Formats: sequence, C-alpha cells, structure tokens
Amino acid sequence: MKRMVCAGMLSALPLVVGCGSDGGSGGAAGGPPADAVTYWEHIKPVLDAKCNNCHTQGGIAPFSLETYADAAPLRGLIKQTTEERTMPPWPAAKGCNDYLGDRSLTDDQITLLGTWADGGGIEGDPAKEGAPIDPGPGNPLSRVDRTLEMPVEYTPTKAPDDYRCFVVDWPDAETSYVAGFRANPGNARVVHHVIAYLVEPAQVAELEALDAAEDGPGYTCYGGANVKASWLGSWAPGSLGADTAEGTGIRVDPGSKIVLQIHYNTLAAGAEPDRTSVDFRLEKSVTKEAKIQPWANPSWLQGNGMLIPAGEADVKHAFAADPTALAPNPGPLTVYSAGLHMHTLGAYGSLRIERADGSSECLLDIPKWNFHWQGAYEFVKPMTLNPGDKLSLECHWDNTAENQPVVDGVKMPPKDVTWGEGTTDEMCLGTFYLTR
Repeated sequence: MKRMVCAGMLSALPLVVGCGSDGGSGGAAGGPPADAVTYWEHIKPVLDAKCNNCHTQGGIAPFSLETYADAAPLRGLIKQTTEERTMPPWPAAKGCNDYLGDRSLTDDQITLLGTWADGGGIEGDPAKEGAPIDPGPGNPLSRVDRTLEMPVEYTPTKAPDDYRCFVVDWPDAETSYVAGFRANPGNARVVHHVIAYLVEPAQVAELEALDAAEDGPGYTCYGGANVKASWLGSWAPGSLGADTAEGTGIRVDPGSKIVLQIHYNTLAAGAEPDRTSVDFRLEKSVTKEAKIQPWANPSWLQGNGMLIPAGEADVKHAFAADPTALAPNPGPLTVYSAGLHMHTLGAYGSLRIERADGSSECLLDIPKWNFHWQGAYEFVKPMTLNPGDKLSLECHWDNTAENQPVVDGVKMPPKDVTWGEGTTDEMCLGTFYLTR
C-alpha cells in the first residue's frame, strides 16, 4: 500500500528570503520580461502538485503556500529547502525503483523554484496560469466501507512529541479483507503520523491489560503497539489514502482489535485536542490474501545482537535471507511495496533483492534517514521473489555525541544502544506488502 508524505514542517529552518526585486509583478513597467519565471505560469503548478497537500490553512505544516501572498515572502526558504532536498520530504533515492505517488521534485523543478526566488519572486499574470502538473501514476482509495474513530478525544501530554496508542473495536461479525486504507487526522496541526495495527483475538486480553494499566485515553507507545500485532496501513502528511493491489487484501477476523498509533507533534500548534479516524475499503473475499511482513534478523532482538556502540559514527548491521522458504508452502512471492524503519540514531539504509544468480535489484534506498518522514513505497511494477532469492536489509547509525536525541529538553549523552521499543533504543526493520 502506498503511504506517502509531501511537503511538511519547515518551522525549524531559518527564514531566508530571496533577493532581487520587490516580489510584485517584477520587471519594467508593462510587466515582467517575456522569459521571466513567474508565480502564475511556472511556480503555482509546482507548489500545488508537490507542497499544498500539507501547506494549507489549518494543515499539518506551520504555514500555507496556497497563494502568491503566502509563497512570495518565503521564496528564499523554498529555494533553500528544495535545493537541499529536505522538502518535499521524499527520502527515497532516485534511480533505485519507480514508485506510485512519487512527490519528489525533478531537477528542472528545483532549478525553476531557485530561479524564481533569485529573480525576486515575480507574480506575473493570473490569466497565464500554468497547466496543472500530472502527479504520475497512483493508486487512490476508491471507496470507504468502514470508518473507525478513536474512542475519545485526546490532547497530547508530552512535548514536542507524544506517541499514543488507542484501542478500537473491530465491529464485523464475519471475516473481511482490508483492501484500502486512509487516515483522517482529527487535528492536522498536531497529528504527524498514524499507523493502524491489527491485533488478533488471541492477543486481545494482553492488549486490554496494557491499555488499562495506564491512566487516560490509550497508552504510551513508540516504535510499535507494544503487543504482538501486524500492520494494516499507515499515514503521514500528504497521504491521500490508497487501495491495495488489485485482488489483494489483509484478512481481519471477528473479535480482532485495531490499535491506532498516533505520533503527535506540538511544535507548530501546541497541545491541541485530536480525535483521528481511519477509513477502510473492505472485500468479502480476495484472490490473494496479503500481509505486511516485517523483516529483520531475529538475533537482533536478543541481548546485544544489534549492538550500536557509544561514540561510533558509522555502525552497520545487515541481514539477508530467503523468505520463500519460511512459509508452510514454499514458493514465489509477489512484493508490492517496501518500507524501512529505524529510530533517531539512524543515518541511512536500504532494501534489496539478492537474486540467486548473483544479481541484485534495489527495492528502497534511503540515503539520509529522518525518523519523522517514513512510510511504505509502492512499486509501479510489483517485484517477484523466487525461491533462492534473498531479501537484503542494511542499516547504518550515527551514535556520536552530535547525533543524540533530545529527551525532555535535554540532549542525551552517547550510550551503547541495542534493539528495543523505547525512544532511545533502535531498530532496523523492513516492511513488505506481499502475497504468495
């Protein structure tokens, strides 16, 4: 399933305003030069296509880029962050694979934004508004059959980040299949990401005890649901929802529970209340039952199996194995999407298929890890994994003093880190949406 993000928070970056003309219509009397880059003809289509799912009034981003009056004073910041490729936040490297819903900017679009900023942010003629930009192939959510909501409203209690899990009943009395997903932030100003986990009936008692053990709505969680669970879908700013691949879906049995893990970020709006919901497209049957498969070295979860020593600038752990041999009925697998998960010390990582013939195919390459911008990337063309092939996972971390997380306003000193659910623990986890 496609879970993608678009342009998000820029509030931590310096406000750098471009130099040049006064930013109005520009040029000499009678309008800008014929070859000038203008807002209406060149810039608005880019901002609409790549930025304005987030940079809207009341959106997750701290300011709007919907109008010329919004964008012109921020033209220098737009140039800086797009040239740095921190905005729009599409961490996947170009040239690895082709993905649905790719919101990254082309080199020409980055140059265009920089030229406009350097030229003073000329507005141009509204009558010459450029044609909308084709967003490329996608897989939008085609319908909504079930909407589930947080049981009660919740206001974040930790700043700037609060990770909270909420338990929601699954109401269906018959088995159904999730064939599409979308999250609807109740308050887009504070909701940073949402993951929906499926907890099967056998684990419900453990989940309910975990929920009851903590006062207030839901319970604190980080990195996962803190109980055995599988993924149903995820959302990050800019996601519009998506169907699964045609004929596929994730099985949900009666008596299951849904856990909504919500990451609240209070930097832009402070602690404001939220009541988020999620939408599902459901099918009574599917041609191929799918699952979101986590992928990691089992030894990493034990003791010091994934040790990241204090002070080390580049610590690497890697793992490769043939998943086709792990099921009761071994055989080829079809892989539709891939995602990567680390915590705050993550530096970069990748997922590949190592073919039995010695060749290698890139699934996902994240050259600059950012914990706050992560998701799953759906391939334009699904990949086949044959017996003898291996799924390869590689993660790198920076555990120097300069790269430590801030906890309760205090930058932590380096320490030895291993696998764990906590804020200052780490993970190296691949996720794949696949069918047999």
